[in-house]
Amino acid sequence: MSLEWEQVVVAAQDPVALGGWWRDVLDWVVVDDGPIVFEIQSEPDRLPGILFLASDSAKAGQNRLHIDLRPDDQAAEVTRLVEMGASRVDVGQGDAPWVVLADPEGNEFCVLGERSVHA
Repeated sequence: MSLEWEQVVVAAQDPVALGGWWRDVLDWVVVDDGPIVFEIQSEPDRLPGILFLASDSAKAGQNRLHIDLRPDDQAAEVTRLVEMGASRVDVGQGDAPWVVLADPEGNEFCVLGERSVHA
């Protein structure tokens, strides 16, 4: 028996707009650009992808699952993402070494700091 991680599915009021935003953030490619289902992958036929699925309801409450991004330069990446339309959010993280942002539809994600080296 084998199992492969295919994609993460994100409910979105505007799958094309939100999927396009994440495509630009990650510099990924669009593999399905329909108005109901919009999917991006790091390159064609490379899994996993992120699929944005049309939903009539707005996001409510904190995400139960979120994406963590680890850039080379956390401060520069946070600035870039905020300029692209992300917003800073407080989910009770306190003085954590990561920054919590939300995409244009309010989905939280984290921008991590430098990876610590464990001996």
